[in-house]
Amino acid sequence: MITCLIIDDEPFARDELAAQLADAGDIEIVGQCGNAIEAMQAISRLRPDLVFLDIQMPRISGMELLAMLDPATMPRVVFVTAFDEFAVQAFDRHAFDYLLKPVDERRLQQTLEKVRRDLRPQGVETLAPDRLEHLPCYSGQKLKVVPVAEVEYVFSDLSGVHVATPNEQVHTHMTLKVIEEKTPLVRCHRQYLVAPDAIAEIEILEAGAELTTRAGASVPVSRRYLKPLKQLFGFH
Repeated sequence: MITCLIIDDEPFARDELAAQLADAGDIEIVGQCGNAIEAMQAISRLRPDLVFLDIQMPRISGMELLAMLDPATMPRVVFVTAFDEFAVQAFDRHAFDYLLKPVDERRLQQTLEKVRRDLRPQGVETLAPDRLEHLPCYSGQKLKVVPVAEVEYVFSDLSGVHVATPNEQVHTHMTLKVIEEKTPLVRCHRQYLVAPDAIAEIEILEAGAELTTRAGASVPVSRRYLKPLKQLFGFH
């Protein structure tokens, strides 16, 4: 079975596509999501083979969501868009496939045939923005969109990846690797990233260093990353 996730902020559009997919005997819909934060959690938890992704969604677009996914575990992504065919040609050379709304049954079947023929991951990350402006996060049952500009540092431990701002600490399903590649945050420790603008001071210690953020948080700095961190501020 080909596991499938539908991501669209319009419930009617999700239900309509799900009904069309129901006739395919080898497609299993494992979930539906109404926004990018729910989608990040679902993709991380369910690891679908195939994702139908709406491009135009509030707060975090389908393009931005694509940039948040780890290329190493990227599912096959099919864009579902209301753009006309001329606009979508810009995506055609990079995306695995696209569907225009309202989804034509024959065109959908062509897409499914392409999926069946080739299930290997495709490099659709070339479509994604180089930089992220927001991080999809959660705290308990609350879903949050945190502007990257507000993030002081990010760290990982056995319970997951945590995002710290001057006002709160929340969690994200994104990996440190993707956050490092897609935001201005820099590595200061194997388990920590820090925003250069958030650094107030760096204290040199025997076993490395420790930095203090402008909000007063202490963040470890390992010897491996101390020199490049100092060079950011013109110290040698």
